[in-house]
Amino acid sequence: MHRKRSECRCCGGSRLRMFLSFGEMPLANSFPASPSEFDAERRFPLEVYFCEDCSLVQLLDVIAPEVLFSHYLYVTGVSETMRAHYRGYAADVAEFMGLGPGDLVIEVASNDGSLLKEFQLRGLRTLGVEPARNLAEQANRNGILTVERFFNRALGRELRATHGAARAVLANNVLAHVDDPLDFLAGCRELIDEDGLVVVEVPHLQELISRLEYDTIYHEHLCYFSAAALLRLAEAAGLTVVRLDRVAVHGGSLRIYAGRSGARRATSAAAAALVEEERSLGLADYARYERFALQVADNRRRLLDLLGSLKAQGRTIAGYGAPAKGNTLLNYCGIDTRLLPYTVDKNPLKVGRYTPGMHIPVLPVRTLEERRPDYTLILPWNIAEEIIAQQAAYRRAGGRFLLPIPEPRIVEV
Repeated sequence: MHRKRSECRCCGGSRLRMFLSFGEMPLANSFPASPSEFDAERRFPLEVYFCEDCSLVQLLDVIAPEVLFSHYLYVTGVSETMRAHYRGYAADVAEFMGLGPGDLVIEVASNDGSLLKEFQLRGLRTLGVEPARNLAEQANRNGILTVERFFNRALGRELRATHGAARAVLANNVLAHVDDPLDFLAGCRELIDEDGLVVVEVPHLQELISRLEYDTIYHEHLCYFSAAALLRLAEAAGLTVVRLDRVAVHGGSLRIYAGRSGARRATSAAAAALVEEERSLGLADYARYERFALQVADNRRRLLDLLGSLKAQGRTIAGYGAPAKGNTLLNYCGIDTRLLPYTVDKNPLKVGRYTPGMHIPVLPVRTLEERRPDYTLILPWNIAEEIIAQQAAYRRAGGRFLLPIPEPRIVEV
């Protein structure tokens, strides 16, 4: 169930230096269904390392993927912010590649099929690959043909033999989840035709560091990619990055388009420029990560000061959302039901459960209007605008919002 690596996932080097430890943490998407499950909850080290040979930031503690992903509670189609992102994503890929009816698009880790549905609406053939049985079943019920398997190079060969080569293979917020990203990308390469592209979207390390997005660190996210590390990994898998986009989703992400390496392809100038920008910001130097760790500790202190001050004034506080990132924040800061009696969420798979570790009840969103807490701490801060807009009635009744990242603060709207 748990093991620890001793070598870098990208270059195989052993010069790995830890710069941040959260201690023993529960699994961020493992929500107990009842208090009877609290005592059986397991915790594992959550420590972040920097490779001095290739600069990849990564976790070395690996939890078996069958434990993390076979039944998954994060559903991509719940948020309107994400649905809008997927509409734009599909439009960008289809236009850039000139995709037309009959072309095959495959998504690895396709979740509930929300992204592939956008390609279907454009008349394209689609195939999803999703290891979580509950999500694969949901996608298939919704008309998105989905294979319930964990992906690797061998499966890439198998799918090409049974379904044919794809024009585009999408890997959306999954590369960071796999323990062998080189094998994963090689599997994607197996699936595309000679003119096809692998499209990978990952959170950008530069944004994580500059915006202090430490709550996005949890056991599922094994790697935290800079453009430099991502290009190095793609090259090792026989892929050339021909386009790189910076996108706002998930607090700031990178989307790369990569084709089979060959004389006809040149590395994107934007990608090369971003590598230089990262270097100038210190992302290739261990000292920058030491400073980040100090900033993380300071954020915890200031957030607890803010919540404690409001509590001392007799103010009532609730949470909005039960995202995985929120559970890193809650556990690291020690925010339990004494400070946050409950949180609310739109995802029916989480409502009625308890957050990992801190065991905060997850209630329906309507609870905010019913109970009208003075302040609500938004845990999925990356979709704060959407949440605040949806809660107009709560705001009119005097409710106010708090944000924890990058600076703990009361939102002025």
